[in-house]
Amino acid sequence: MSSSNVNIENALQKYLAHYDEHYGILMEAMAYSVGAGGKRVRPMLTLEFAKLCGASQAQALPFACAVEFIHTYSLIHDDLPCMDDDEMRRGKPSNHIVYGEDTALLAGDALQSLAFEAMLCDETLSAVSPALAAKAAYALAECCGARGMVGGQVIDLQYENKKADETTINKMHLLKTGALIKAACLMGVIIAGADSQKQAAAAEYAECIGLAFQLVDDVLDVTSTTDQLGKPVNSDLDNNKSTLVSLFGVEECLSRAKALTDKAISALSAFEGDTSTLRDLALKLLNRKN
Repeated sequence: MSSSNVNIENALQKYLAHYDEHYGILMEAMAYSVGAGGKRVRPMLTLEFAKLCGASQAQALPFACAVEFIHTYSLIHDDLPCMDDDEMRRGKPSNHIVYGEDTALLAGDALQSLAFEAMLCDETLSAVSPALAAKAAYALAECCGARGMVGGQVIDLQYENKKADETTINKMHLLKTGALIKAACLMGVIIAGADSQKQAAAAEYAECIGLAFQLVDDVLDVTSTTDQLGKPVNSDLDNNKSTLVSLFGVEECLSRAKALTDKAISALSAFEGDTSTLRDLALKLLNRKN
């Protein structure tokens, strides 16, 4: 595990460390899903873009944790019976299987609030300009709400048992998956005070790897195994969801993911520093097996 990953894990645990015994089960449920593993792609993106634009890791960590808290809350809610009704997540029983639907719902709610606590607490505002912290928090709020991740989830639900066209599927992916990745990248450049050109480049990189990520995810859903993915396979088929794989097939989707990854890497030319980590991350996401 890299030093950045260790620092992310330590910071995540710090924010989860102090809760009253009277609602300890809530804290336990929150920590269960946050600590369940995962690639930590979104917090790494925040740290890397912040570093690239001149912010320190200490300044960026609260925002990196915030985007991971939002991501984790979305996974908890996504697995609920009223949504995708998945019993496994990251190779472990889903939160609601362990703690019940009621506590899982509240754990997701609490993680969403904790994200904004992390970004806007006194400790963060002493390290990052309050104006920049507020701008970064706004970017995350917009990307995880009705015009972002939640809006994408609504499109997903509306098209269960219905055929969706390519435009609708891409819109859904840009919001449901891509918006939070976009927030992760944007927060890194925002807290560093980077200009609008760099913000636009970060957004383009994010949108491209977000779409590529979802294309690969949909391919793995039909080509991988439950043991490899750590969650049920064929879930899109089981839920009668339209995907680009169902429209164009595996090979075309992989070709599109490769083209999007190339475009993401090209967007990094707007930055003067060493972009090799972000380039390698884009390639790693393209070639992943889980």
